[in-house]
Amino acid sequence: MKLLFDKISSEVGTILIVSDGEKLCALDFADYEQRMSKLLQRRYGNFYFQNVKNPQGFSSKIQAYFQGDRTSLNNIPVSTGGTAFQQQVWLALQTIAWGTVISYGELAKRIGKSTAYRAVGMANSLNPVAIALPCHRVVGANAALTGYAGGLERKRWLLAHEGVELK
Repeated sequence: MKLLFDKISSEVGTILIVSDGEKLCALDFADYEQRMSKLLQRRYGNFYFQNVKNPQGFSSKIQAYFQGDRTSLNNIPVSTGGTAFQQQVWLALQTIAWGTVISYGELAKRIGKSTAYRAVGMANSLNPVAIALPCHRVVGANAALTGYAGGLERKRWLLAHEGVELK
């Protein structure tokens, strides 16, 4: 299977963008390329990357986010794979508005599984399209900065970029 691949520079490092030709199927950081490739292989089996500049306009939309465009990531079509529960968690991330955060417990409540906050946290950590599905907007209890597959410094930067001030 052919997957379209692009790299863009950002304030938080090089970002990898992968499309299946229609939908965004991976968005990760260059220092996590091996993890991303492993997850894509689990999902697609054998695949290869075709380098393409700005597949489906996704690279431009991500760059616009970094330039402060609050709506550039709205309605990006995504293909996440994953279990039904993971998909439910990942799609619920789209309901978290720019410049706001919610706790893992609150996200669990939003999907109707209020006691599943640990499972929600685990699903959140496996989000294949970071930033586009804003897992960085989920924080620990009492707005504590916890867990981010791309590293806490990136999470802190992304939240500050959106105007979130953490304790």
